[in-house]
Amino acid sequence: MVFELLAVGLAAGAAYFLAAARVVRQYERGLVFRLGRLRSEVREPGFQLIVPLLERMQKVNLQIITLPVPAQEGITRDNVTVRVDAVVYFKVVDPADAIIRVEDYRFAVSQMAQTSLRSIIGKSDLDDLLSNREKLNQGLAIMIDSPAVEWGVNVDRVEIKDVSLPEAMKRSMARQAEAARDRRARVINADAELQASRKLAEAAQQMSHTPSALQLRLLQTIVAVAAEKNSTLVLPFPVELLRFLERAGHDGPPAPQAAPAAPVPESEAVPEAEAGPAPQAPPSVEAVPGPEPEVEPGPPVPPALTDPERPA
Repeated sequence: MVFELLAVGLAAGAAYFLAAARVVRQYERGLVFRLGRLRSEVREPGFQLIVPLLERMQKVNLQIITLPVPAQEGITRDNVTVRVDAVVYFKVVDPADAIIRVEDYRFAVSQMAQTSLRSIIGKSDLDDLLSNREKLNQGLAIMIDSPAVEWGVNVDRVEIKDVSLPEAMKRSMARQAEAARDRRARVINADAELQASRKLAEAAQQMSHTPSALQLRLLQTIVAVAAEKNSTLVLPFPVELLRFLERAGHDGPPAPQAAPAAPVPESEAVPEAEAGPAPQAPPSVEAVPGPEPEVEPGPPVPPALTDPERPA
């Protein structure tokens, strides 16, 4: 009989011990409620005992929680429809406030993150969402952390993961980027042409002082063209040679100088008063050589008619 009572007592003690024993992990803190009232003592990690049926322990995780925010669709300040999703990193710093002040602090942080994300989309431009995310992340973290402080939660950081754009906007941005690249390529080509023209001008000025350099350049060009296995050889003709031939054509043989006129004797000279006005020279008429007239042969002239000493 005694052994049976002892066995029953041991069984009851073991059941009470098992009902009262609690184990708190290192990353947790325990809150004990006695008859619905929170005890001021927070149970530390390790083995803890509570009063069964009178006390209840609730454990709170103090690790950093990663909470994904569903994609939110909104309109930016420059009237572009986008879908943005983010992720929130937070942790509980006051277990009592996290349990008493809010029903479910995870759900509360999630809803606050969604509304703050929609608000930050409406206040930002599309370029800020795409390139200036650091500033937006800081503003979003401040917006979520402000009400979360009363819940015993500290928001560590907020990161915007992805920004989804409409297909039409993607095509427009692609065309804009292509036009910018085309503009840069044209500017680079124009700059290259300008530098090349300056170098060619310097080379031309240097060759003008040394004419043989132009001939050497011509031979070099011929060698470069002849290296290609083609049937047609294009030989450039130097412009300087054309100018030399042109100058040679304009420079004709020198004109013959006229002989000096014979002096007139004083006896035959006529005074200017008696001589009258000087006759005007007839207008010069250029003789145009024409065909020589054909002369028909006549009868022979007798020698008597051609004798100069015979009187007529």
